[in-house]
Amino acid sequence: MNRTQLKRSSILRMAGTEIVDQDGLEETFTFRALRIAAVVALYWFVSITMVFLNNHLLDNRDLDAPLFVTFYQCVVSVGLCWIMQLLSGLCPSLIDFPSVKFDVKTSREVLPLSVVFIGMIIFNNLCLKHVGVAFYTVGRSLTTVFNVLMTYVILKQTTSFNAILCCGIILGGFWLGVDQEGIAGSLSLSGVFFGVLASACVSLYAIYTKKTMPAVDENIWKLSYYNNINACILFLPLILLSGEMGRVASFSRLTDMGFWGMMTLGGVFGFAIGYVTGLEIKYTSPLTHNVSGTAKACAQTVIAVVYNSSSKSLLWWTSNMLVLGGSSAYTWVKSQEMKRTPKQPQDSTKEKLIGEKSNMGV
Repeated sequence: MNRTQLKRSSILRMAGTEIVDQDGLEETFTFRALRIAAVVALYWFVSITMVFLNNHLLDNRDLDAPLFVTFYQCVVSVGLCWIMQLLSGLCPSLIDFPSVKFDVKTSREVLPLSVVFIGMIIFNNLCLKHVGVAFYTVGRSLTTVFNVLMTYVILKQTTSFNAILCCGIILGGFWLGVDQEGIAGSLSLSGVFFGVLASACVSLYAIYTKKTMPAVDENIWKLSYYNNINACILFLPLILLSGEMGRVASFSRLTDMGFWGMMTLGGVFGFAIGYVTGLEIKYTSPLTHNVSGTAKACAQTVIAVVYNSSSKSLLWWTSNMLVLGGSSAYTWVKSQEMKRTPKQPQDSTKEKLIGEKSNMGV
């Protein structure tokens, strides 16, 4: 009987008849499909634009100051949090954003995580700066591998054989990609090194975030607010010690509004990626979002190669396919395992949001 009802429900959906969603509102299948397509397209646009924009800002030969660029984007994120709080108070029915008042005690509790956050966004941006967009997917591909390692070392949790096999495929793609970049003469060892460090920091950040979330009432936006405030403070001595302050002071376009507009836009897109990621997960699922992210990474690589008029070997493309295929397979394997534990999918959603915030360079 249930099977018959399910089939009938599916037929009604495909026919475009009205169905009732979780909020009790009637929606047609066409409307839902168009909404999902629009949300996925928005996620792709924001994510791909953000990566290319950050690459443009970091690849500025007149201003070699990656720490300052990242610092400024953190400042923009804090400012946007304040603006979102204000708009949420004025239009609560349209904008849902938590009310956050700075608390020194909470900031101190989040501080250890903020140190990892700093390392994560610095190494992420340095990797993007040195390897470019085309190789960025491969250069930052070891996050899944480090997740398995850190989970075992820190949390003492084992991983299934199928998941480990997927990690082996990712590792194979990574090493093949590094080899092909070396053969092509475009390998940046420092970029690969920063990519590995960024992947390790992303994994650590995801693990320690679970311990820190109670301090911010389990709210990812509050965590982002305190992380970015702490980051703004921690960045200042790093900028001074690195000598970037002098390079910024002597920069010829320091009073150019176009330059600051691009810098601000980078911060806005960095902030927006957290929102559109949550939006895509809300209207699809964590698994669908992971698949969408993998497809987006593939499209992003193709766009970068075409834009730069590059010529890549078959093995170079094979390395990308191994990385993306291994990541997709790992996602599928973990999703099957999560079905046996009801609490896991919620954790997966948070971890995916965390992962996207780490990739945005903010």
